[in-house]
Amino acid sequence: MANHKSAEKRIRANEVKRVRNRYQHKTTRTFIKKLRTTTVKSEAEALLKEATAMIDKLAKKNIIHWKKAANQKSNLAKYVNKLA
Repeated sequence: MANHKSAEKRIRANEVKRVRNRYQHKTTRTFIKKLRTTTVKSEAEALLKEATAMIDKLAKKNIIHWKKAANQKSNLAKYVNKLA
């Protein structure tokens, strides 16, 4: 266990960040699933805009890799463009 005050604080701070990152990541994944089940193009386009923003935020904070973010956005855009 930690012996210094600063190390104990670091442990607490890391736990708070871990929980927040996990929540944001899970929320984004759920939102992407919601987008993928949508069949109405106009609705999907609105959801795509929000999902893209969420994915960009995760990549900016290094919660996910920036290349993974690019791939996800690309695949979602392809899906929305295929909708009739």
